[in-house]
Amino acid sequence: MTILAFGVQADERPLIEQAFGERPVHSLDVFLNADTAPIAAGHEIISVSVNADLGADVLETLAAGGTRMIAQRATGFNNIDLAAASRLGLTVARVSYYSPHAVAEFAWTLAMAVNRRVVRAARRTREFDFRLDGLLGRDMHGATVGVIGTGKIGGAFARIAAGFGMRLLGWDVAPNPECEELGMEYVELPRLLAEADLISLHVPLLPETHHLIDREALRAMRDDAILVNSSRGGLVDTDALVDELRRGRFTGVGLDVYEAEAGLFFMDKSLEVVADDTLARLMTFGNVLVTSHQAYYTREAVGQIVDATVRNVEDYLAGRTNENTLVAPGLPVPTAD
Repeated sequence: MTILAFGVQADERPLIEQAFGERPVHSLDVFLNADTAPIAAGHEIISVSVNADLGADVLETLAAGGTRMIAQRATGFNNIDLAAASRLGLTVARVSYYSPHAVAEFAWTLAMAVNRRVVRAARRTREFDFRLDGLLGRDMHGATVGVIGTGKIGGAFARIAAGFGMRLLGWDVAPNPECEELGMEYVELPRLLAEADLISLHVPLLPETHHLIDREALRAMRDDAILVNSSRGGLVDTDALVDELRRGRFTGVGLDVYEAEAGLFFMDKSLEVVADDTLARLMTFGNVLVTSHQAYYTREAVGQIVDATVRNVEDYLAGRTNENTLVAPGLPVPTAD
């Protein structure tokens, strides 16, 4: 039995093929969507990346072609129609855990890069322009950080912030005792937005968190605040963010995710005209840094993702489910990510 893996990055390919051992894997760099789903015909098991389209139409094509198990190499599952998967008798599994440090450290990379104008400075020095004009940053020590979502990744982010000597504010449905031990004060979201010098998002994308940072939230933030999103693009109303940036607000914005990233991120679009006007406008702001959903992309995290994917496949073949199983015949359909 050959496993078909969609959306495999070049660095990821040897890790996947080695982890599956003697079980053959056919790795594709194309992403799963309505156009590519017919490629899976004849493959009982497929593996997909974070940007796969697993809507009802795609799932129906997969099921009609003989696919019975989908192993997603990602945590979030807002891209999967779980009700349709259950109706079609499919087994769907995800990776519920991988290194939280990978994402937390990258969120801090974005924060410090926009704070200390690293991209602008690097561009200048490549042209032998060594002036400091426009490169003034601020100390993180003594500043206030607002952590929205204090689970594993938010907690790791908060520990780094404590190392900087920052005042910690948190917002979540339930406090994290480890964050409270760091001195974090849990407050209502409006207060966090109003007081934080740096705001970092670490909540999942759910109907109730879609556009959590909307126009009202953005206007509640300090004019010189830094906003970082390394979680899900849909947490931020990007059009509203562009409007606020046009008004000259915010010291910096670091985005590793974008709400319309499907069909763009993980692909080379350098020779094409990108028709996304909102993303194009974001790129014009010198205080905005956009990266391509790479926060998770460390050797350790990808290794853990691949290992979990292998276990999900082996458990399916053995007739077992595990904590990563989202849908399987006989299991209830989960209602939230």
